[in-house]
Amino acid sequence: METSLIVALVSFGRNVVGLVTRPYETCRRIAEKAHPLELTYVGAVLMLYFIPASFVKVAGFRPFLLTRQFFVLVGAAVATYCLAVAIFWGIGRLTGAHGTLRGFAVLWGYSLIPTAMWFFVTSVLYVLLPPPRTTSVQGVIFSVLFLVFSTTLFFWKMTIAYLSLRFGLRAGLGKILLVCLPAFPLLGLYSVGMYRLGIFRIPFL
Repeated sequence: METSLIVALVSFGRNVVGLVTRPYETCRRIAEKAHPLELTYVGAVLMLYFIPASFVKVAGFRPFLLTRQFFVLVGAAVATYCLAVAIFWGIGRLTGAHGTLRGFAVLWGYSLIPTAMWFFVTSVLYVLLPPPRTTSVQGVIFSVLFLVFSTTLFFWKMTIAYLSLRFGLRAGLGKILLVCLPAFPLLGLYSVGMYRLGIFRIPFL
């Protein structure tokens, strides 16, 4: 078991670097050789967001509320991940996709890394530079830099998500569009539910 975890850790590190430098080749390799244990380290990366986010959402140091908020965020993220995988995989199979559930599930897990990075940076900045932000030169520069950072992560996220569908489902552009057509409204309704419950104001997808 220890050897498998070490191998998965090495693969995880190599894949994260590859998703930045060579996303196409890396996603194809993950889909073909993915190991479910790699999701353990994806989860560890997500924890880097959930821990500070719990402090941001709970005013003051209240151990019970912090613990409760932490498990709420983790539970909601796991549920969102499972729902997204189930929706895309289920619709993909109905449209004739021929990938493997393991490959797609691991690939979609990797697509959560840009999401976690954005949420983490946003939470840290909320503490360091709480709103309202000024319209001074420094404030405008900060806003521009944050916009560039957010846009870069967004396109990285979309690239990984598309390649997850491409290689995880082994689907062409036409089938991917057919899968996304019903999947996006379903995930949109779910995101609205998360917002109304006060768990995620922005979808953690």
